[in-house]
Amino acid sequence: MANKLYIAAYDVRHPPRLAQALRVVRSFASGGQKSAYECWLDPLDERELLNRMAATLDLDTDSFALVPLTANRPVTALGIARAPVDVDYFYLA
Repeated sequence: MANKLYIAAYDVRHPPRLAQALRVVRSFASGGQKSAYECWLDPLDERELLNRMAATLDLDTDSFALVPLTANRPVTALGIARAPVDVDYFYLA
């Protein structure tokens, strides 16, 4: 299984959940800054990251977006995060 590049970004309202979200994302990250990280993920890692973040976040107030940097994949958003609506732009890895 080949790894693919994603951007993982979050907005967490509660400091203890924020610290936990940071630990979860950093455990998958290869680089990044503040609340956005570059993650090379295979399909199993992608599912694990999403499951761990879903267990960490309050999905009524927090948000998490996992953006695949390919033109043919949808954005995955958790909580109050919204997927991009501008279809005129796409990312290339």
